[in-house]
Amino acid sequence: MNIKEAKQELKRAVRAYMEKDGQGQYEIPMLRQRPVLLMGPPGVGKTQIMEQVARECGTLLVAYTITHHTRQSAVGLPYIEKEEYDGKIYSVTQYTMSEIIASIYQKMEDTGLREGILFIDEINCVSETLAPTMLQFLQCKTFGNQRIPEGWMIVAAGNPPEYNKSVREFDVVTLDRVRRMDIEADYEVWKEYARAAGIDRALLAYLDLHPKNFYRMEMDVDGMQFVTARGWEDFSHMLQAYRRQKVSLTSEMVYEYLRLMDVAEDVAAYLELYEKYQDDYGIGDILQGQVSTEIYRRLYDAAFDERLAVVNLLLDKLFHGMEQVRWQKRRTDVWYDFLKEYRKEVERAENARACYEELLRGKVRDWDRRKDAGLWSGREVSFYLKLVQMLENSGPREGRDAKESFQEAKQGFDQCRRQMEGQREEWARKLECAFDFMEEAFGEGEEMIVFVTELTMSQEGVFFLADYHCERYLQYSERLLVGSRKRALLSELEEKL
Repeated sequence: MNIKEAKQELKRAVRAYMEKDGQGQYEIPMLRQRPVLLMGPPGVGKTQIMEQVARECGTLLVAYTITHHTRQSAVGLPYIEKEEYDGKIYSVTQYTMSEIIASIYQKMEDTGLREGILFIDEINCVSETLAPTMLQFLQCKTFGNQRIPEGWMIVAAGNPPEYNKSVREFDVVTLDRVRRMDIEADYEVWKEYARAAGIDRALLAYLDLHPKNFYRMEMDVDGMQFVTARGWEDFSHMLQAYRRQKVSLTSEMVYEYLRLMDVAEDVAAYLELYEKYQDDYGIGDILQGQVSTEIYRRLYDAAFDERLAVVNLLLDKLFHGMEQVRWQKRRTDVWYDFLKEYRKEVERAENARACYEELLRGKVRDWDRRKDAGLWSGREVSFYLKLVQMLENSGPREGRDAKESFQEAKQGFDQCRRQMEGQREEWARKLECAFDFMEEAFGEGEEMIVFVTELTMSQEGVFFLADYHCERYLQYSERLLVGSRKRALLSELEEKL
């Protein structure tokens, strides 16, 4: 299966294992809850989807790479306990709590949540002394004499033996107690994740042209050479940092992440052209509706990969703006809900300012619990930190009555809403200018299919177009992405790629 199918199955398993009956007992008892074993090549996204599953299911996640552990840290330190049997005293070996199980209890203590996922990575690459412990863990859900708490689902991940010489094969007894999912690399599925994760659009444009370079494993005289999904994502972050620092990219820099030299050289050359096209075609001017005749003439004579690069550059700018609108809209929505609650509370409060501050402290406590539980992405954490700062700066002054205090507190919100509306109008105009350009330059060709498809598939596009009625988007999506016309044009596009 691909990584998207695995993620969906994991979410179903979480919901099934955490379902309770009317008496609060788990419908599937822990004894019958099979640990999930994800098996797939390195860098395909096994670890990444666990974070997504936990966030989307609203549950905790404790993750360990087991190769970093010794038997003592996994099982606990042994100690001698005195026990009495039939009137005689015996010395019995006990174990302190496993570091792994202790971290589960600590996570529950810190967040107030009781259910979660314990994720153990590289489970089949453990040392010889730790191997029996891992088999016991999968079979019995215990480390030493300590059991995983109820309400916690176990997921483990490993690499097939062809990718790792230290892999240990599981016996039939163990495999009969787990739910194994074999995962394969799939670019089209990964691209859905990449759009949402903000993977650099220049890299996606390259992979659209060269999808076979997405995931490769090759052995030569120097050993294993490889390109993985993890490599593309990590390189994307560094590429964006290089741009901010105005660092010139070389193929050697790319090779540090994409460990096939022919791919690294090809990517470096493409990125150099991609940046050049941004200046040559004046993407910012296009979105202002200022396009010279020379630009259309050049595109008419350009190769398909150059034309596709221009489309992606256009989309990159649009999505950046649409993303700003999206977060500003979310800020106004959360702020609006806060003010609604404040308006209700302040009517019966003795001190309007103290009421505001107490309400905000309660919200911050709730948000901190979600942050500490790992239920937010890095972008969401930054969003709420900024929002808290804005709410603190918008509090009412002392000595105001309820009505005056509410009006003062509302001023910051009104300004935030006006900014959001201005941004939305600005990027709506730019989207219309983009369609003007696309119609003039490409008509209803393959490039327009790419443009409309990306608007349809991206989170930024979906959000923006749900709030802004773009007639031409509806027309083109209806004509180009439905029925036989779609199949014919996509077939032509596949041949060119």
